[in-house]
Amino acid sequence: MILNRSLRLLLLSCPLKSSPFLLPRRPFSASYPMEKNKAKNGSKSSPFEFNKRRADGFDETGKAKKNLERKTRKLNPNTTAYAQVLGTGMDTQDTSSSVLLFFDKQRFIFNAGEGLQRFCTEHKIKLSKIDHVFLSRVCSETAGGLPGLLLTLAGIGEEGLSVNVWGPSDLKLLVDAMKCFIPRAAMVHTRSFGPSSTPDPTVLVDDEVVKISAITLEPPRSMEEESCSKSGEISVVYVCELAEIMGKFDLEKAKKVFGVRPGPKYSKLQCGESVRSDEKDITVYPSDVIGPSVPGPIVLLVDCPTESHVAQLLSAKSLESYYSCSGDGGKLVNCIIHLSPSSVTSSPTYQNWMQRFHSTQHILAGHQRKNMEFPILKASSRIAARLNYLCPQFFPAPGFWPPQHVTNSIVDSTPSDQDSNLGKSISAENLLKFTLRPYAHLGMDRSCIPPELTSSQVLDELLSEIPEIKDKTEEIKQLWNKPNGETESNTLLPSCLENIRRDDMEIVLLGTGSSQPSKYRNVSAIYIDLFSKGSLLLDCGEGTLGQLKRRYGLDGADEAVRKLRCIWISHIHADHHAGLARILALRCKLLKGVAHEPAIVVGPRSLKHFLDAYQRLEELDMEFLDCRSTTKTSWASLEGGKEEGSLFSKGSPMQSVFKTPMTDMPCLKNLKKVLGEIGVEDLISFPVVHCPQAFGVVVKAAERLNSVGKRIPGWKMVYSGDTRPCPEVVEASQDATATFEDDLIDEALAKNHSTTKEAIDMGSSAGVYRIVLPCLKNLKKVLGEIGVEDLISFPVVHCPQAFGVVVKAAERLNSVGKRIPGWKMATFEDDLIDEALAKNHSTTKEAIDMGSSAGVYRIVLTHFSQRYPKIPVIDESHMHNTCIAFDLMSINVADLQVLPKVLPYFKTLFKDEIIEEDVDDIALEEAL
Repeated sequence: MILNRSLRLLLLSCPLKSSPFLLPRRPFSASYPMEKNKAKNGSKSSPFEFNKRRADGFDETGKAKKNLERKTRKLNPNTTAYAQVLGTGMDTQDTSSSVLLFFDKQRFIFNAGEGLQRFCTEHKIKLSKIDHVFLSRVCSETAGGLPGLLLTLAGIGEEGLSVNVWGPSDLKLLVDAMKCFIPRAAMVHTRSFGPSSTPDPTVLVDDEVVKISAITLEPPRSMEEESCSKSGEISVVYVCELAEIMGKFDLEKAKKVFGVRPGPKYSKLQCGESVRSDEKDITVYPSDVIGPSVPGPIVLLVDCPTESHVAQLLSAKSLESYYSCSGDGGKLVNCIIHLSPSSVTSSPTYQNWMQRFHSTQHILAGHQRKNMEFPILKASSRIAARLNYLCPQFFPAPGFWPPQHVTNSIVDSTPSDQDSNLGKSISAENLLKFTLRPYAHLGMDRSCIPPELTSSQVLDELLSEIPEIKDKTEEIKQLWNKPNGETESNTLLPSCLENIRRDDMEIVLLGTGSSQPSKYRNVSAIYIDLFSKGSLLLDCGEGTLGQLKRRYGLDGADEAVRKLRCIWISHIHADHHAGLARILALRCKLLKGVAHEPAIVVGPRSLKHFLDAYQRLEELDMEFLDCRSTTKTSWASLEGGKEEGSLFSKGSPMQSVFKTPMTDMPCLKNLKKVLGEIGVEDLISFPVVHCPQAFGVVVKAAERLNSVGKRIPGWKMVYSGDTRPCPEVVEASQDATATFEDDLIDEALAKNHSTTKEAIDMGSSAGVYRIVLPCLKNLKKVLGEIGVEDLISFPVVHCPQAFGVVVKAAERLNSVGKRIPGWKMATFEDDLIDEALAKNHSTTKEAIDMGSSAGVYRIVLTHFSQRYPKIPVIDESHMHNTCIAFDLMSINVADLQVLPKVLPYFKTLFKDEIIEEDVDDIALEEAL
């Protein structure tokens, strides 16, 4: 069977109760290692194989990447055009909404907050068409989704697509910092700009279709504020002016009234040149035969984050020509999209500014409370609601559907309650359009607004589709009614779970997908809730803050961020840390004016460069510690002991990759102090085989007293990050209570195995109709009896004497008596590991085997490939202590004994969706 090629490993461990000896463990081995990856210590081959080029930081081909420029496209001003509100953050209010300015052959995006590409994936908006990205501010709220967007564009085609990124202040500094984790970074062209030296706006784009200009707003500061100001405080008003369309040429008038015969003179008139009449002694001017021009619509996008910015908006001379009171020379603004928060747009000062535009349509796209009632990402919300119905113990009620209706903090204006000089104002809705061309359709278009989705609708659909799910829900409830103790015939309750309390620890899986966010799964993030003591975060992919708000609600998520004491990042790939700056910036804001300590960020050293660049734009209030400073060696040096050897185990093929680091002792001491305050005894990073500076982590709770006063070990959780199977993971995971597997392709690589899905893909690419794994005996005797013409074995790369087989049926006659070939079947064992090896990931079975070999009590599979958008193929024969993770799944340490028993119920819930693929998404993921 072929399983997920892109999972990860998280382990919760402690010795088993009443177990005086270690459980026997099946060793890992690979009997046919690839020649290029042989260990260097003597001639003996390493039992763990990996892609050394990737581990060393090189791509698969090593080819130089070209700076791919987009092809020149012929533009026509008479095009379909509209401005559309993309509702990112509307429900969770964690990020700025984006705006799409659409033309037939051009696309412009304004603001790229977190969740943008996930939103576009769900709503089928093609990011490959994006030419320019404009930021109204350079900060995590507006640019948090930029790394993911750039990675997506970089992964399109062989060389990626070039894109221009525009923004105020030190935009180039930010994008340059991203280049440490964005491949093909040369395709990103940054365009920073400052205040205009003239009264006119700064022109950024000016072509046959549209002119886009910028007006910067920088609030005044005192001398003291100037010294600590951040570049990200500058905001921008973007002015989008569509080109004028020439009036219609009156053919009859030109011919009959002015005597101009059809021919070249018609073209000259249409190009603005005057001509002589063919029949009269007169000069014919273009205005004689061409109707009035159609003026180009104008759209403003305004971002005023504070009242201080509003003062600058009122005094901006660059806007004076756009006000309705500016006289005959003024320009008519058709639509203003307000990205400012509701607290600003509802202020008298801002309302006074809006009155300067008489007949303009105002769209209020800032955060409004009413929008949190209905989820924007419906696909994942529907799954979350279904899982909550099935098993509320592991899937608490989502925070985005509150039990009571929330009231709208801004009431839509109507002509009766607003100034007669103020155009109509409406609250933005997801995918709301303002049509700009054709001119006859100028105005609001609500046809694309999706219908509202409620939790009651989802449950009605569920009960209609799967009536038996109601009984399954009752069966799951009974699992919690059984007495504690022995939960399986051969598995004892670990001693660390004796009399465990529900407020000791809970693991919340915020993101369980890999590579990039998908409709159903966000990227990696695991929130460790220690309740009153604080919390930890392991990895922080894009959209982590939004996931916290979906899990806990708006206020609950703020509290979860306030409690964060330490954030640990496994490696530099964007799907593991692109949401970090947004979390840190919010924590800093929430704790402003309150006595607190900076958050400690533990991560690969290259991450510090990115965070340092971000801190010049926005205050993050964090202390950074290299993962190498938290290894077992570093902790031993802090305690005054000595720890021999390098980061990797002795004899490991990766032993030469890292040298023992210089430990940052003051920061390490501070981390030890923080860990003690939250009841954690150890946080130890260990190197894994994936890319340079990739780590896993061991988190171990302090010892405690059980009900009879005996000291028992605390829980131990091991998170592997992305990795191939390697001795370091097995060693760190010894006697684990539960494992969360992330990138479970390891053993497949070590054993030259493949996932079931990969085998199916290879068979499908060869036109195979069905793939089965037959075991036939006595072939010579039975082939003729069963109508088989051929059974041909062929060698495969696995181990000595490994084979696949081709089975071909005899020819037969069809309905008209014509001989036709028999069916032909090819089998593929679990041997398609090339991709797993290339990316240094692991298969599901490899992760399970690694966990089992280390005596793990529970295994949870996460970090799923796009091949399995909802649920992967499940082989329950080796999953007796294993469960599958879903976004927003909350696993309380007190419920670990029940965890594997809910797995069969997931199969019932997704019985018609065990295998579902989006070919485009998979192709894109493989490109990334």
